[in-house]
Amino acid sequence: MERPAGTSAAGDERVFVTLTVADQLCGVAVQTVRDVLGEQAITRIPLAPTEIAGSLNLRGRIVTAIDLRRRLGLADAPSGTPRMSVVAEQGNELYALLVDQVSEVLSLPAATFERNPPTLPTVWAAHSLGIHRLEDRLMVVLDVARVLALAPEA
Repeated sequence: MERPAGTSAAGDERVFVTLTVADQLCGVAVQTVRDVLGEQAITRIPLAPTEIAGSLNLRGRIVTAIDLRRRLGLADAPSGTPRMSVVAEQGNELYALLVDQVSEVLSLPAATFERNPPTLPTVWAAHSLGIHRLEDRLMVVLDVARVLALAPEA
């Protein structure tokens, strides 16, 4: 029997890499993350959709950089703000999700996971699996496959 993404071997905890996008705490399943990078030189790709920030070179591989702020319908980061990249692989291609900050690896009980609340904006719900309520914040669990899809799933 296959475990859901982010579930530990014990089956009662899910492990996430936490990141921040426009002051919103988000999590992605740790096994979807290949690498975490600091500020990188990104080359703009002509005629690419606006959420495609460009491409970067990761140890000789070309990586498509996706601006998570734009993908989620948020305002651009202030000019000159350093961004970090969370690298994921999909279909043998590497993608870098540009985020404001990467924080920590967090293990959370599977029992605290909840489906998306009806108040979550539609564009966020289209890219989210659900939420975890932490002591002082709400963490949106992002579905990397949905974030990387060219057209968001309805």
